[in-house]
Amino acid sequence: MPPSPLIRLAVLIDAENIPARVADELFEAIAERGKPIVRRIYGDFSDRRLGGWHRALARHALIAQQQFTVAAGKNAADIALVVDAMDLLHAGAADGFCLVSGDADFTRLATRIREQGLDVFGYGGPTTPESFREACRSFDV
Repeated sequence: MPPSPLIRLAVLIDAENIPARVADELFEAIAERGKPIVRRIYGDFSDRRLGGWHRALARHALIAQQQFTVAAGKNAADIALVVDAMDLLHAGAADGFCLVSGDADFTRLATRIREQGLDVFGYGGPTTPESFREACRSFDV
């Protein structure tokens, strides 16, 4: 049975792992799950690779969480996303989470949220590792 369309969802997007071209389709899919009350996107938006997200920010009321890349290979945006997710979880701000990434590093975050009894809906690409896919209640490509 699908969840009620009235559940409050926290949508957290890893912009460094998801292309902006999927934004419209993504939010259509999320609207079928519930009401996205928190809409945040994480990345270094000074990087040209993330330039496409600028147009999606206003169209989908996304709050950009800028994380400058200070050293290659570091996960500043991922860490910011996890910190915000834990804050939202403990504040009871949402009934469920939409984690948008193709990064297996979010597997533990998804399982932790589920341990608290909340649903986690994952969204990512076809190469998203199985561990993250399986940690989510459902996963859409």
